Amino acid sequence: MIDETLVVVVRVIFSFFTLLIFTRVLGKQEVGQLTFFDYINGITIGSIAANLATDLSATTWGHWVGLTGYALLTMILQVISMKSRYLGKVLEGEPTVVVKDGKILEDNLKKMRIKVGELMMLLRQRGVFNITDVEFALIEVNGKLSVLPKSQYLPVTPSDLRIPTDEGGIATELIQEGQLITQNLQQKNVTQEWIEDQLKQQGIDQIEDVFYALYLPNGKLYVDLYEEQVGVEEDISDYPGPY
Repeated sequence: MIDETLVVVVRVIFSFFTLLIFTRVLGKQEVGQLTFFDYINGITIGSIAANLATDLSATTWGHWVGLTGYALLTMILQVISMKSRYLGKVLEGEPTVVVKDGKILEDNLKKMRIKVGELMMLLRQRGVFNITDVEFALIEVNGKLSVLPKSQYLPVTPSDLRIPTDEGGIATELIQEGQLITQNLQQKNVTQEWIEDQLKQQGIDQIEDVFYALYLPNGKLYVDLYEEQVGVEEDISDYPGPY
């Protein structure tokens, strides 16, 4: 019993780090961006890794070869898809137009095996409740719906109104749970004295009182304290119980 447990522990560690390495090699991809093939392939690789860890009736080598084979084939297909536009379409598919100028393209819906009710649901999920407002709607290779509203229904942007705006950017963490992040301070050329001065202007005496602080793209400091008064707590639940 003990020997069997030790074998499982060793195989779990081996399969865990093997799977970790392969996922890093294959690259990052959000679940929502996966095609149906990618999704099934991921499940298969995970299943093989699970068997590698716990299936004592087969050798570790056999499971590892299968896991490695799936990972290598996936990586090869990724390279082929990037190198060849034609093969990329064959392997991954391409978007399909299902709505054009407010009209449903029934033949394309049939090819995608999507019902009209499902299409309307996808439109509503994108905030479109009137199909006549749609210029184009496409089913992407990952099954999601992309919608281009007609020009008269597009949201107005500051550039349309010729309103000047601040430059965008990414906020940088400077304080987390009362601790300064020195590496980020150096990247933004910000000193501890500057942070302390900014905090004093907001009535905060110590860095330790700050739960979270961000250096915003406009050069200002966003501060969130450990205990802040945010007014009356909003309760959106209609359940009167204690939980």
